[in-house]
Amino acid sequence: MKPSQQQYLDLFVNHLKNERRLSPHTVSNYSRDLQQFGLYGEEQNIADWRECNVHFMRAYIAALFRKGLGGRSIQRHIAAVRSFFSYLVREDIVKANPVAGLSAPKAERKLPSPLDVDQISRLLDDNDIGKPVLIRDLAMMELMYSSGLRLAELISLNVDDIDFNEGTVPVTGKGSKTRVLPVGKYALERLEHWFSVRNSMCPPAQRALFVSQRGQRISARNVQERFRQWGVRQAIDGHIHPHRLRHSFASHLLESSGDLRAVQELLGHADISTTQIYTHLDFQHLAQVYDRAHPRARKRRDNAK
Repeated sequence: MKPSQQQYLDLFVNHLKNERRLSPHTVSNYSRDLQQFGLYGEEQNIADWRECNVHFMRAYIAALFRKGLGGRSIQRHIAAVRSFFSYLVREDIVKANPVAGLSAPKAERKLPSPLDVDQISRLLDDNDIGKPVLIRDLAMMELMYSSGLRLAELISLNVDDIDFNEGTVPVTGKGSKTRVLPVGKYALERLEHWFSVRNSMCPPAQRALFVSQRGQRISARNVQERFRQWGVRQAIDGHIHPHRLRHSFASHLLESSGDLRAVQELLGHADISTTQIYTHLDFQHLAQVYDRAHPRARKRRDNAK
């Protein structure tokens, strides 16, 4: 890499530190990725940053892919180079950003493996508890698995949201969309137990359903840590966290019922393809279920013949 090229890289890194005030960790990642980009340019006999065009950038993305980098890592590299060229455009070093219209391969969405039924039982069937905090933890886990809640939905619930007579709970999910979910028998029993001791952890005026030991609405980080500890306590393979329980809810329900549309509604997914991502079932099977269940799906295909 020519001194002038390195100079602009150094200026950009200083820009990240002093003007954008990014964290040292982020600056280090940008710097490392850009040094790798510079080395690639040197291998391709690039003597000036103005020589980098969209074709060169596509070749660089392909080179990263050939090295075995995953979609997420390539996205990070491209983000660093895009920011660098935006800086060069701002400084009038180059006329256009060659990365502006490019996107990296989509990162593979890694989902947690669902717990099997025996693991769920081992995690939740613990009656040897007496401390309010443990009673609360079991109520949270049972409710999340029973109703397939997102973590944000769980911690936002208030005490009057649970309808014990109907066995339901209304939740507001992504896009501020509200749906009413069923609450299973075991979850209702755990919640009743929690309500019997809840006042020992918070003042009567507190409306949050689940509270911390300080009497405030429990935080997402607190829930995540409590679930992790329960997984260790019950010797469950793999990390136990809220999304794994939601994923287990979706997988078990779909495997048992085959009703993709119902699971989509329960999960609060706007797009049916998202429900397919949350499960480990073959998409052709899901498409067949969709064709049988949706009144206008099969007709359109038949008419197209």
